[in-house]
Amino acid sequence: MTDFSTVYTDRMVLRAATPEDADDLFPITSDPRTWTHAPHGRHLDLATTRDWLSRAAARWERDGLSYWMARDRVSGDVVGVGGVQRQRTGNWNLYYRLAAVNWGHGYATELGRAALDAARACDNSVAVVAWILSGHDASQRVAQRLGLVDRGPHADPSDGVTRHAFTDRQVVLA
Repeated sequence: MTDFSTVYTDRMVLRAATPEDADDLFPITSDPRTWTHAPHGRHLDLATTRDWLSRAAARWERDGLSYWMARDRVSGDVVGVGGVQRQRTGNWNLYYRLAAVNWGHGYATELGRAALDAARACDNSVAVVAWILSGHDASQRVAQRLGLVDRGPHADPSDGVTRHAFTDRQVVLA
C-alpha cells in the first residue's frame, strides 16, 4: 500500500495529523467563524482538539488514511486540517476545516483533490462522501468543483444528522 502520511500539493504540505498538532490546530477548531454551520462542534478547550487528533491519528494505523495537517509549503503556516476517513459504512468521508484567513483561495479544493486521489489509490471499491449541511453553500461549491454529485439529504451515519451527501459515484446511503 502507498504511504499517504505526507503528500505535497501545489501550495501545501499535507502530513498525517497527530495529537502533537493540537496547539497549532486549536486556533482553527476554537474559532467560531469555522463553526458557523455547526456551532455545537466548536472546540472550547485544547484537550478536545488533542482528543480529536488522537482519534484521527489512530485511523492512519487502521485504515492507511485519515486527516492531514495542511501547511503552506513556503511559510509552514497552518492552512487547516482535512482528508478522508472511513465511516462505519466503509465509505470514505471527505472532511476539511480551514483557518478563516484561508477561505476563498482554493485551499479546500486543493486539499479535497489530494484526499480524493489518496482515497481512490488506497481503496477505490467504495465511495467518497462529503456530508454537507443545507445552506453551507461554500462547501457545496467545493464538492461540486471536486466532481462530487449531490445525492440529496440523508442521515449521516457518523452522527445521524441530516446532511446533503455529495458522492463520487452512485451509492446506497441508508
